Amino acid sequence: MNVEGKFDILFNRVQAIQKKSGNFDLLLCVGNFFGSTPDAEWEEYKTGTKKAPIQTYVLGANNQETVKYFQDADGCELAENITYLGRKGIFTGSSGLQIVYLSGTESLNEPVPGYSFSPKDVSSLRTMLCTTSQFKGVDILLTSPWPKYVGNFGNSSGEVDTKKCGSALVSSLATGLKPRYHFAALEKTYYERLPYRNHIVLQENAQHATRFIALANVGNPEKKKYLYAFSIVPMKLMDAAELVKQPPDVTENPYRKSGQEASTGKQILAPVEESACQFFFDLNEKQGRKRSSTGRDSKSSPHPKQPRKPPQPPGPCWFCLASPEVEKHLVVNIGTHCYLALAKGGLSDDHVLILPIGHYQSVVELSAEVVEEVEKYKATLRRFFKSRGKRCVVFERNYKSHHLQLQVIPVPVSCCATDDIKDAFITQAQEQQIELLEIPEHSDIKQIAQPGAAYFYVELDTGEKLFHRIKKNFPLQFGREVLASEAILNVPDKSDWRQCQISKEDEETLARCFRKDFEPYDFTLDD
Repeated sequence: MNVEGKFDILFNRVQAIQKKSGNFDLLLCVGNFFGSTPDAEWEEYKTGTKKAPIQTYVLGANNQETVKYFQDADGCELAENITYLGRKGIFTGSSGLQIVYLSGTESLNEPVPGYSFSPKDVSSLRTMLCTTSQFKGVDILLTSPWPKYVGNFGNSSGEVDTKKCGSALVSSLATGLKPRYHFAALEKTYYERLPYRNHIVLQENAQHATRFIALANVGNPEKKKYLYAFSIVPMKLMDAAELVKQPPDVTENPYRKSGQEASTGKQILAPVEESACQFFFDLNEKQGRKRSSTGRDSKSSPHPKQPRKPPQPPGPCWFCLASPEVEKHLVVNIGTHCYLALAKGGLSDDHVLILPIGHYQSVVELSAEVVEEVEKYKATLRRFFKSRGKRCVVFERNYKSHHLQLQVIPVPVSCCATDDIKDAFITQAQEQQIELLEIPEHSDIKQIAQPGAAYFYVELDTGEKLFHRIKKNFPLQFGREVLASEAILNVPDKSDWRQCQISKEDEETLARCFRKDFEPYDFTLDD
């Protein structure tokens, strides 16, 4: 809805509904959150005199006048319980509910104003999500502008001419992302379109339908609807047959046959540049408020309690970069999708981790862009360590861990040959009855392991790879134990990271040194 600075009216209305129907989990605001009215009302929320009664997530500016309220393009907390999502990205809750958001209005001109999105922004969102073969769609899409042509084949949109109003880029985004719900607001009127199909009848397998809902201004005198309460089970938790069940009033897709600029995508097929998307993941409530939700996302917007509650994460994530739990002093380099951090209790002073900025559990689950940057970091680190007379070993343990950690351990060339490292892994695996298989040099780990499968994987500097599918138990320190052994680094007392911890001051010194040494190799400075 367009809040337009009428915060008291909105939150009083939400409180009244909560009193009547029970507590809600999230309030999602599209359109203009701030208005042209004086800031006195907002100051009360900003200073904590007043507090939003529900965890509230908002889109960014749609005009130059309100850009000043959104200082961080990647999203930030605006006031207690009120969070700006960011310019564009994906918000994923602990239950798997996936919300894609795009702030601002369409702009086809360069440079793009701070309150607008470009064809490249839309293209990067589509590429990020739609390139995987498993992609079926997203649960919710939030935009401020209406999608152009949304009224085609549907019920009347009233005074809004959807052939002239709205954004063709948003139409293209909705076509690609196939949201189950799409919310928008800038036309300042309520319109609930009949659900539309995302497949061609008799030509494609049945897919879920999309419901487009446009909301009016908060407190509008005509009393048009500006709040929409609904309950939603995340797509990933639904039975396939239930998901694709077609409503009786479903229509054709409004973007497919009419409005060629939307359906052909000619306007938006710009090259995808490095994406500036911010990923938000639902974390435990104790982690603090900035860039996190309440840990209860199976419901969106005001609606009654949902009967099915999926399990919550086991605790705070120490590796999501947006998390307050991250030990920021250990971070030594930040890319677009990944970052480098010194390992806590490392096997050596330059033992580093490659970590995704967003919350991915394993390499198998990474999107194409993240995989590309992981490979870039690996190649760069190999060059960096080679210049220092070292070869690096990379391993991952996807077992009893919740966030991908690619361990990168440099081994002095003078210590041993690559074959010695390989033999050490195989020998110790045999001693512990671990089946460690050699896999083809250019094979993709995704071809061997399915998402969710537990495994251990090691990659040598020659490109040789060893893989173990974990079926029951696995020694957590196996990778460290092999590399710490007499055959490799000869530091057996360092096989457990907890025995290697040093003071924060010493960690900061090591991090400073690494940053300085790594700078000539830092590919992120080329952008």
